[in-house]
Amino acid sequence: MAFAAPSLKSRALRLLAAREYSRTELERKLRPHEEQPGALAAVLDDLTAKGFVSEARVVESLVQRRAGRLGAARIRQELQAKGIAPEAVAEAVAGLKDSELARACKVWRRRFDALPTDAASRAKQARFLMTRGFGGEVVRRVLAGAGSPDEDAGPDGEDG
Repeated sequence: MAFAAPSLKSRALRLLAAREYSRTELERKLRPHEEQPGALAAVLDDLTAKGFVSEARVVESLVQRRAGRLGAARIRQELQAKGIAPEAVAEAVAGLKDSELARACKVWRRRFDALPTDAASRAKQARFLMTRGFGGEVVRRVLAGAGSPDEDAGPDGEDG
């Protein structure tokens, strides 16, 4: 007995039940299952109109999940890969800039918690932070001691 293949809509809903997907991601995943030209676009239009596909929720979800471990540059890259509109990406990244140093310090502390003692360890720590999307100025400040254990004072010695 042969089973009918799941419809595009049921496949999309199954994916969306697991996590938020952008329209672009759903198109990539479902394109191989499209049997009639235009059917996928119609299904995605319907799901978008009903609120099942939301670019704002994708952005919020990704920022919520990844901001604790990644810098703004890496989050920008991931949002762009998901096909999010440039304006939404810029807005999300701008919202992360204020906490960039604190997040970088936290990530650095979790991994190293000791300032570099030589050029090799400094380069290793800088590479670690930069591959996670933290900018050069933020990395420089973390490795200059802004992430030291006397954390009550901010990088400029002020409470914050």
